[in-house]
Amino acid sequence: MVPIKEIGECLVTSGEHDYFFRPSFTNMMRIGEPQEIVRAFADLHDDELTQLIKRATAAYGFIPIWLAKHMRSGMYEKKSLMTAINVLEACSDQDITELVGDFLPAKTQGKTFKRRLGKLSDVEILIIARSLITHGIIGKAKVRQLQRNESETATNQFSAFEYISAARNHFGMSRDEAQQLTMTEFLLMLNAKYPEQKGYTREEYDGAADDYFARKAKRIANAKQQKP
Repeated sequence: MVPIKEIGECLVTSGEHDYFFRPSFTNMMRIGEPQEIVRAFADLHDDELTQLIKRATAAYGFIPIWLAKHMRSGMYEKKSLMTAINVLEACSDQDITELVGDFLPAKTQGKTFKRRLGKLSDVEILIIARSLITHGIIGKAKVRQLQRNESETATNQFSAFEYISAARNHFGMSRDEAQQLTMTEFLLMLNAKYPEQKGYTREEYDGAADDYFARKAKRIANAKQQKP
């Protein structure tokens, strides 16, 4: 199966095996309850390891080998990694143990479980999971988000079923078809159906406001200079 990267699909190849991931609405529900989905997003974007990945990517444009080895040493294994594995498992219909590893009963006294590593590094698991959940619940579509349509209040839950119902209503889809949409795909389809939306995005509004006040300040300054 060929992944459509633009809508968040991902294909990971290990040896002769291909592992397909799709952050569809129905797969987002497999992460957990609506509150747990939002919590998973937060865990993958606000933890110490994620911030380290962001800084390294900004500085080098990639993750240096020495840093990847340091991360894989186990020093940064936290709740975020478990969340990332959960997201990958939710977005695939296959057994991905080969990629993410598994946990076995530990023989060492004082330890409950011992982790057996998979083919993917912890950094790779986190990066893939972050991309999947972003395409799944926020979307990465380059569409104009009008300021009047932006929500003023934060939400602590993500209801995939509401978007499934909206897709069925807007596009005349069956339930099975709507469930397979990713948020990125949903936003692109919505923008294609309703392209002529008039109004300002937040960035356009802020830019227009800045221009207005700059012109006003210039007029006042010119008026003061012209006074005898």
